[in-house]
Amino acid sequence: MTTNDIILHIFCFVDDNMPDIPKHSQAKLYPSELVTIGILFALKGGYFRAFYRWLKRDYNDWFGCGGLPDRTRLQRFLKTHQDWCNLLMADPTFFTVIDSYPIELIFPIREGRSRQQVGKKGQDKGRWSVGIKFCWLLNEFCRVVAWDWDTMNVHDQRFNPLVEPFIDKTIVLADYGFRNKDGIPENMKICKKGTWNERMCVETALSLITVICDLKRIRHRLAAYIQSRLAYVSAMFNVLLDLFHSIHPDADPYKMSIAEFSL
Repeated sequence: MTTNDIILHIFCFVDDNMPDIPKHSQAKLYPSELVTIGILFALKGGYFRAFYRWLKRDYNDWFGCGGLPDRTRLQRFLKTHQDWCNLLMADPTFFTVIDSYPIELIFPIREGRSRQQVGKKGQDKGRWSVGIKFCWLLNEFCRVVAWDWDTMNVHDQRFNPLVEPFIDKTIVLADYGFRNKDGIPENMKICKKGTWNERMCVETALSLITVICDLKRIRHRLAAYIQSRLAYVSAMFNVLLDLFHSIHPDADPYKMSIAEFSL
C-alpha cells in the first residue's frame, strides 16, 4: 500500500465515522482533516517539525483551502481539538483488559535541568528512565475503549479510576500492579501470572505501537502536547485496526496488524 493510499484510507474512514461537526468560517481545515493529520503524526512518530516539513512538501494541496496552516498554528489546533479523538473510541465488551506502558521523555542525567519537566524517574524493565506511563483499556477486539497517563513514578493503581465509569458494562482483567489496599473497582478482576491469557492482547497492541509508531520515546516537553499526542495515538490504533479488517474481511476478527500502514 502506497503512502497516498494510506492517507486516503485514513481520511475516508475518519470522515465516515465522525459526526457532522461544522467547520469554523475562518478555519482552513475541516474537523476530519485535522483528525487525519493528528493520526498521521501519531503514525509517523518523531519530531513534529520533521513531520510538518514532510506533510507540507508532499501533501500541502491535499488539505485545507489553500494549503496547510503554519506549523505552530497547526500544532495548537491539534492540541485544542484533541477531544474529537474520543469520538473514535470503541465500546466496551463483556471482558476488557487494562495495562500501562512506560514512555521515556529524557535521559536520567538530564533530570531537573528544566523547571517545565513533566516526566518523573521510574524503572522500565530494570532500567531507570525519566518519563510517563500510558494506560490503555482495550476491549476483546483490541480496540481502545479509554486511556489515561501520568508520570512514570506512579503505581499502576493510579489508573483504577479509568475503570469505574464502566461498572456494570464490562469486567476488567488486570495484573497485580493494579492492586490497592483501599480496594479496587468492583468490575476489576486481578489475575495471577499465567492465567487469563486474554490479557496478552494488550501486550501485543503496545508492542505494535512501539515498533510502528516509535512511541517508546517521545519528544514533547509540555503536558498539554503529550496529552494531545496520546489522544491521537489511541484514535490511530482504532482506525488502523478497523481499516485492516475492512481491507481484509476474511481475516480473524481478533487479529491485530497495522504494519501495512506504516509510514
